Amino acid sequence: MASLSGKVQTVLGLVEPSQLGCTMTHEHLTMDYTCCYVPPSSGQETLSDEPIEMKNLFWIKQNPYSHKENLLLYQETDAVKEELLQYKAAGGGTIVENTTMGISRDVKTLKKLSQETGVHVIAGAGFYVHHTHSSETQAMSVEQLTDIIMHEILSGADGTNIKCGVVGEIGCSWPLTESENKVLQATAHAQSQLGCPIIIHPGRNSNAPFQILRILQEAGADISKTVISHLDRTIFDEKKLLEFAKLGCYLEYDLFGTEILNYHFNPDRDMPSDNERIARVRMLIDEGYEDRIVIAHDIHTKNRLMKYGGHGYSHILKNIVPKMLLRGISQNRIDKILIDNPKQWLTFK
Repeated sequence: MASLSGKVQTVLGLVEPSQLGCTMTHEHLTMDYTCCYVPPSSGQETLSDEPIEMKNLFWIKQNPYSHKENLLLYQETDAVKEELLQYKAAGGGTIVENTTMGISRDVKTLKKLSQETGVHVIAGAGFYVHHTHSSETQAMSVEQLTDIIMHEILSGADGTNIKCGVVGEIGCSWPLTESENKVLQATAHAQSQLGCPIIIHPGRNSNAPFQILRILQEAGADISKTVISHLDRTIFDEKKLLEFAKLGCYLEYDLFGTEILNYHFNPDRDMPSDNERIARVRMLIDEGYEDRIVIAHDIHTKNRLMKYGGHGYSHILKNIVPKMLLRGISQNRIDKILIDNPKQWLTFK
């Protein structure tokens, strides 16, 4: 454990925190999201099986989870490699890869991508949402789950010696299931022993992040080393968001580039635009939370890649940062969000 203290653990080994540079704290480079397939609307069934073509890109953008091939990001390793090279050229240094057990984590591919591009890649330990938990996982005790998470950080994941450097994204539903509750407790126990960073995928309800932090804290987690993801689709009310921010975790706005008319996983909510995300980040800065904000794109489907007309992994660096500057967010504060805050979070205590 002492050897990890003060370091960041990438798929290529330990590095000094100062080496990370600009960091996207929530991305996927290879995964299978078939678990979250959503059948298309009546009369559009044939569209879900068609190949990805120029003529159906807009439909796929609006219905990303209803197109079967779109969910198979693992098929695009060459395109992802090319994008990582562009990300590095744009000033990117590190990607936190949030694929966990249940959505086809592939640490060997992550290591290869890091070796071939020079981008630091940090792999995620642990388990995704309940409906991806195997019956064996659901039957495990908190202690057994803790042992698995710790093994993935100390020894290696998926039968390799490639080690994870963060716990998560740990998947949570709303309402939270018994199995997810146990995984959250195991996450806290592993963190209390290892001093590692953790990152959570909350359920799609504004109360979910509060519940999750309460469970983690009661199980011994360090909330200051915890990221709550997807706040841009979870807490919409400004007063409630500021109440949540007081709890001390990192606040992640990680759906930059996602601008869709209907959000299929929560039709009652309107997905914000990038301009609205920037405004929300600016509000949090103005309220004194610049040390607790991190951002990313959460690329997890093919249509988000530049190969398919998407924004790609460089969108924040190329497009969002200039707009943030235009909206009065200083370069120093942008550097905090992209460099300093991820570095603090990812460094083992």
